[in-house]
Amino acid sequence: MQDLKKIKTNSIIWPEGRRFAFSVFDDTDGTTMQNGPPVYEFLSDLGFRITKSVWPIQVKTGRPSMGGTTCADPAYAGWVNRLQEQGFEIGLHSVTDTTASREEWLAGLDKFYELFGHYPMIHANHTGCRDSIYWGDQRVSGVRRCAYNLLTKFRNRDFQGHLPGTVGYWGDLCARHIKYVRNFVYADINTLSECPYMPYHDPDRPFVRSWFASSEGPSVEAFNRTLSEINQERLEIEGGACIMYTHFANGFYENGKLNSRFVSLMHRLSSRPGWFVPVSTLLDYLEAYRGHRYVITTSERRRLERRWLMHKIRLGGTT
Repeated sequence: MQDLKKIKTNSIIWPEGRRFAFSVFDDTDGTTMQNGPPVYEFLSDLGFRITKSVWPIQVKTGRPSMGGTTCADPAYAGWVNRLQEQGFEIGLHSVTDTTASREEWLAGLDKFYELFGHYPMIHANHTGCRDSIYWGDQRVSGVRRCAYNLLTKFRNRDFQGHLPGTVGYWGDLCARHIKYVRNFVYADINTLSECPYMPYHDPDRPFVRSWFASSEGPSVEAFNRTLSEINQERLEIEGGACIMYTHFANGFYENGKLNSRFVSLMHRLSSRPGWFVPVSTLLDYLEAYRGHRYVITTSERRRLERRWLMHKIRLGGTT
C-alpha cells in the first residue's frame, strides 16, 4: 500500500505509456438534439471518450433551473445510448432538471437502469436543486462554512439530499448505487495537483462513497482558457490528470458550427500523448494505483476548502 502523501503527481505511471490523463464531465444543462451531437461527433472522431451526464426523467412539478432535454425524449435517449455503445460514460446530473423528491429519485434511478443497463457510477449535483447532496454550505466545514454563508448572504443552505426524513432525501440511494460525486472545482488544469487525494472518502459526509474534483470550464470561454496551449504543455510536463467541468451546450456549438478556438485546442490536445478516458475510468485507475480507497483527514479537507473558497471569491461567486 502506497502512502499518498509521498506520491508526487508526476510519479504516476499512466497506462499505455501515456504522459498524462484527460477527461471531461459534461453537465447536461441546455443540451438538445441540435447542440449536443455535433460536439460529441467531433470528440469521438478525435479519439476522446468522456463522461456525458443526463436527466433520466421529466417531472411535471417544479420549474427547470436551466433547461435542456431529458431522457423522456426518445430520440435523445437513443442518441445517448449510442454514445454509451461508442465508449462514452453516461453519468447523472440529478434525476431531472428541477428539485426532485425521494420518490422521483427512486423512479429516476430505475429509469437510468432501464435505459443504460446499469445504475449510474458517477454524479454531479445540479444547480438550484434542493435535493442536492452535501451541497451549498455543507460543502465546507468550520469557519469556512461561516465565511461561505456570509459570502452567499445565507442563500445556499437547506439542501436535503443527505438529510433523512426530508422530502429530498436520497443519501442511502447514493451510497448504494453511486461510486463518485463531484465537489470542488479549481482553476488549475492539473486537477490532480489541486486535489491529490481524489478519489477520496470523507467520513463527515458518509453517504458519498468517493469524491472527486474538477478543473474550471463551465462555458466555452472558460474551457478554452483552462485548456490553453501553455496549460496543455504544463499538464504533460507534470504528468498530471485533468477532469474538466463544463457544459458543452454553453457556446461550444452555435449558428451551425463549432467554436473555432475549441476545435483548435482539442486537435492539439489529441495529438499529445494523453490517456483520454471517461471520468470513472480515470478515478478507478487512481484508486487502484493507490491500492486502497483514500480517507481524507481533517487537515487535508481544510486545505481543499480554503483553496476552493479563494478560487470562487476570485471568480465573483461561491455556487
